[in-house]
Amino acid sequence: MFRMRIVELPLPTSQRDTDSLVAWLIEAFALIRRQGPASADGGTASPVHRLLRHHILLHPTHAWDAGSLADELGLTAASLNHHLGRLVEAGLLGYTDEGKGWRRYYLQGGSLRAAVARVKVNAVLVTSQRLAVLNDAWTRIGEAMEVDMPDDAPLPLHLGVADRRPPSLESGADDLTLWMADAGLMGDRPGKEIRVGSATHRLFLMLLDRDLPLSNDEAAEVLDIPTARVGRLLERFRATGVVERVPRTDRLPTSLWSAMVSQHERRGPEWLLTKGGFQRLLSDANQNALISALDKGSLRPEDVAAHVASLSVDDSMLLLNLLGGRLALGHRLAGSTPDRLERHLLERLERALRRVERVAELVEESILQD
Repeated sequence: MFRMRIVELPLPTSQRDTDSLVAWLIEAFALIRRQGPASADGGTASPVHRLLRHHILLHPTHAWDAGSLADELGLTAASLNHHLGRLVEAGLLGYTDEGKGWRRYYLQGGSLRAAVARVKVNAVLVTSQRLAVLNDAWTRIGEAMEVDMPDDAPLPLHLGVADRRPPSLESGADDLTLWMADAGLMGDRPGKEIRVGSATHRLFLMLLDRDLPLSNDEAAEVLDIPTARVGRLLERFRATGVVERVPRTDRLPTSLWSAMVSQHERRGPEWLLTKGGFQRLLSDANQNALISALDKGSLRPEDVAAHVASLSVDDSMLLLNLLGGRLALGHRLAGSTPDRLERHLLERLERALRRVERVAELVEESILQD
């Protein structure tokens, strides 16, 4: 079964240190946890690093039986099989059962670059196939906001890819929640969240049905879970590249109202007129009406929307900035249609894998020089 996880990393600064390059590859494929003793010496002391650096990559055309590898690495058979199994699932290694005795493991294609090229083809194909599960649940129209601003600080991609298989009855999952777990939308250990109707599942269904970006407070109210948990779940979705975080420009009047009330209480009407941008951007009539309503404590978001309606979006954003306000953020799917979401996700996946291909070349060049 093909199963891997790709972590988007910046290209390594050192292009000649073989140990650093191999450690980069291990981290890019999430083959070990970067915590505790496994990260000692930059990860070079980990079993999977020693397995690749001093055996598999030094002799890429050889086959290695698990028994001799366990003796040379000083590992138990169970520990070695765990690491070999991860490398086989990721598509980097293959094995043969020819003859009797231990399995014989080998680098796919006879070189690291060939193995990575094979992984790239499989990852793109499987990701595209698995995304078809969204079609049945997708009900959003994909209508954009009047002012649509992109996610200006996307998280590094952290995406899982795994072959489709029927969900087991014991898990309580369906095809959608199983894909969510495989892709990483449910974290490293989904547990009970993989069940149909879990909070994570219902939150994702909201995104599949909603055009406007979803705010944490809105989701928390509907799902009846803490806002902080909603925030963690949405950011986990965002790390997979399936979801993006964008400014809620549809809430601009509300953000302006909040900033005006706050600054009126803190600094008074004179500050709003001068440094707050009222005199710079608003007509005399709108200035007077807003100040009067603020003094009476009767200003409402609808009133603000009416008084700033004549402003362009850029001027409204400038006014919010001068008032020291912040535009609310929300999460939505990273594509207005299933096809656009697939194209967006595959572009990010291929970009991350191109970096892996480049590092694979550097590893082979570095080993030859050594």
